[in-house]
Amino acid sequence: MAAGPDGRILAVGDGARAAAGRDAVVHDLSGAAWPGLHDAHIHLEHLALGRLGLELEGISSRGRVLERVRAGGRRLPAGAWLVGRGWYNDEWLDDASWPRPEELDAVAGGRPVFLVRKDGHSAWLSTRAYSLAGIDPSVPVKETLVDQVRKLLPEPADDEFDRALSSELRALARKGLTSVHSMDTPRAFRSLQRLHARRALPLRVTWNLPAADLAFAERIGIRSGWGDLQLRIWGVKAFLDGSLCSRTAEMLDGSGVAVLPQPELVEMVRRCAAAGLNVCLHAIGDGAVRRALDALEPLTGSWVRWRPRIEHAQCVDPADLPRFQRVGAIASMQPLHAVSDRELADREWGARTASAYAWRRLAAAGAVLAFGSDAPVEDADPLLGLTAATTWRRRANWHPELALSRPAALRAYTSGAAYAAGMERAVGRLRPGYLCDLSVIDSGRVVATVVGGRFAWRRS
Repeated sequence: MAAGPDGRILAVGDGARAAAGRDAVVHDLSGAAWPGLHDAHIHLEHLALGRLGLELEGISSRGRVLERVRAGGRRLPAGAWLVGRGWYNDEWLDDASWPRPEELDAVAGGRPVFLVRKDGHSAWLSTRAYSLAGIDPSVPVKETLVDQVRKLLPEPADDEFDRALSSELRALARKGLTSVHSMDTPRAFRSLQRLHARRALPLRVTWNLPAADLAFAERIGIRSGWGDLQLRIWGVKAFLDGSLCSRTAEMLDGSGVAVLPQPELVEMVRRCAAAGLNVCLHAIGDGAVRRALDALEPLTGSWVRWRPRIEHAQCVDPADLPRFQRVGAIASMQPLHAVSDRELADREWGARTASAYAWRRLAAAGAVLAFGSDAPVEDADPLLGLTAATTWRRRANWHPELALSRPAALRAYTSGAAYAAGMERAVGRLRPGYLCDLSVIDSGRVVATVVGGRFAWRRS
């Protein structure tokens, strides 16, 4: 493969060396060169903040979590907030019941503690944190209450946040990722701009702004695609429901939580279409997915770059599967959720799991699939996601008929994800004229990541 000075592919295959010219620099890469892998749904801000707070993911006991909190509190000044993420009581082996504020009080020395659950839709607070937030300690902190408490947290300094975000981006490049679609607040976008100005973005970032900031985008006329091929704005992220893990996914049987009422959703989607902004609608339960499709249907084909996305689409009623193609809705999904959620989905959804994480059925119905990780909820490693979407389902014998072929899963991580961000004419394929973004894989591991013809990372 030969790339020109503009980072675009000149030729592929046997004629590549000749097309590059005598003065070209040639890199001999062992392994298979894939189109650059994308993560179509990631939270860069939370990944960066995770480096600045207490990491609790993977701890399988309530007691060990509390010990980690005790140790973390000792390193902070008196009265300072202790912030962390990643606890998951469903996997605690000693006691899986919902955690209580007084448990944190016993180990945190009276300080405010804010610990976000692995799924990001619930939080565990100490009594002091409840008091500062003005919330009754008997109320579980879920969904909008989580955001209410977040507003009280001290902001990290810009340089501190930039260093953490830069470290995370380099870690993503080591996993073979060349592009990510980030769902974050303006704090992350400000940091991304500072890094971009220093030419310190190792991969391409498409940023999607929160629905709370739609009015600002309308006022200044931001449209999908604003920016350049390294950092750009694409869509507006809105939450229709909660999550399976927090038991707040909105289901057709009436269970769960409707975070965004239908009249407000319809109006928001209309405003986005009028402003030339795409939408990224978080919908996990079959009820939320149906509401998303209902809101999108009147706007089908609003303009040439109308690429509405339903994020997660973890449970889809069979009657709604063909509607994705009819309304042009992209299924932006995360295969590793199925691995993590299997047992809980069986308990909570029962027979409905026959159309849960239904990658193959959606693809067969004509939907465009765009795969990602939802990191830090799941591991950002796309190779793990590829395995989850293909062979894992068959090995686990969990609705193996919903598994994808490897080529189909790879398309969801490359050309499908590129289409979901309006970049299908620039990235996602190894063709002349496309940007030279490569993920080089040898013996099941990443050996090099190339972005625009340059190494973003290479194994020694």
